[in-house]
Amino acid sequence: MGSSEQSALRLDLARRPLGQALSTTWESGRPIVLPVVAALFTLLIWEAAVDAFQVPEVILPPPSAIAAQFAANPWILLKHLVPTALESLLAFGIAVPVGVLLATLLTTFTLVREAFYPNVIVFQIIPKIALAPLFIIWLGIGTLSRVTFAISISFFPVLISTATGLRSVNPDLIKLCRTVGASRWQVLWKVGFPTALPFIFNGMKITTTMSVIGIVVGEFIAAQAGLGFLILFASSQQQTDLCLAAIAVLCALGLAMYGLVAGAEIVMRRAFGDG
Repeated sequence: MGSSEQSALRLDLARRPLGQALSTTWESGRPIVLPVVAALFTLLIWEAAVDAFQVPEVILPPPSAIAAQFAANPWILLKHLVPTALESLLAFGIAVPVGVLLATLLTTFTLVREAFYPNVIVFQIIPKIALAPLFIIWLGIGTLSRVTFAISISFFPVLISTATGLRSVNPDLIKLCRTVGASRWQVLWKVGFPTALPFIFNGMKITTTMSVIGIVVGEFIAAQAGLGFLILFASSQQQTDLCLAAIAVLCALGLAMYGLVAGAEIVMRRAFGDG
């Protein structure tokens, strides 16, 4: 092998680790980079289309106008974010244990399942937006009515996911636990819940969105603060840019709650050695 061929081989070997590192970095970062690039591209198309077709801002403001609202009214957006975020977190924090508890009862006791599961399904079928005014009548216009309404529409995904997870436990494993003298609750705690954990987190991810939706719907009907109230106020004043800015903040809130649940799921899986 000539000196030139040896130099080329050494150069190729030197480049391989760098290429592999870049490939690994791209593969790990692609799930984040691609959505961000797609979102930025969409915003650019939006901005260009509004400018090209001379769309009135009251109909569809460009992203630059929405960004200007963030710059001009950050404290107004923050002021209305706080009650919406706190109430959404409260509704989520109650809906999750309620859903898990109901799922546990429905899957553990046959009599409870036969008596209540059809009624839970019927309740879920009812369009919840039709019930929102009733919650205001029953519980007033304060936080209690909005949080209760949000719980009523957000516990169901956790219930279904948890029940699915508990029913997915290997029957042979349950029989093995029973043969060594484990009680029903010991089997549930040591086998059922660890098996159902991924299902529970899937339900929680959906519940993050549902809890925010429930609070905002309650704010649409009766509230003096919150992002739902701000959206209604801005639309009544034909401030579409402020309305969309509030919606963007709502999206950020939903993403933050979803991220917290996803992070907790990673921690729990590592704790159980599944990570």
